[in-house]
Amino acid sequence: MTVTEISAALRMPPAAPAEAAAFFAARLAFQADVSDVHASLESGAPGFVLIDSRGPRAWAQGRVPGAVHLPTAEIPARAADLLDPSTPVITYCWGPGCDGATRAALALSQLGYQVKEMIGGMEYWTREGFPVETPSGTSRRTPDPLVAPPGTPGCAC
Repeated sequence: MTVTEISAALRMPPAAPAEAAAFFAARLAFQADVSDVHASLESGAPGFVLIDSRGPRAWAQGRVPGAVHLPTAEIPARAADLLDPSTPVITYCWGPGCDGATRAALALSQLGYQVKEMIGGMEYWTREGFPVETPSGTSRRTPDPLVAPPGTPGCAC
């Protein structure tokens, strides 16, 4: 038996190392995870503007402190008034089951902005126990041990 007959995961063999390196480098050029975004914001000099692309009700329900509210549908009309074209932008929406951050990143990139998407969105921001701002203040939930082992910053990867 060959390895591919034994392993369902290897029915499609891995890409050549150079192709894999290009693919993974591209993913990192297009995406940032919530732990890295949080660490950058906490540094005081993140080097980007964080955009919450959700609608007004979701924004009011809770958001990443310091994020700019720019719903996807409003990007063409409002981006130039809110964003400096020389500053990179990172977008987020609800979470992995939502492509709102992807649509916002597309709209911003079509306008000439350098943009990345925060993978995991608000769902994983909250699950990792990072601060959430609401009209009544800022709070943190207990981190979900399945995504943020106790006593570590996120997955510490």
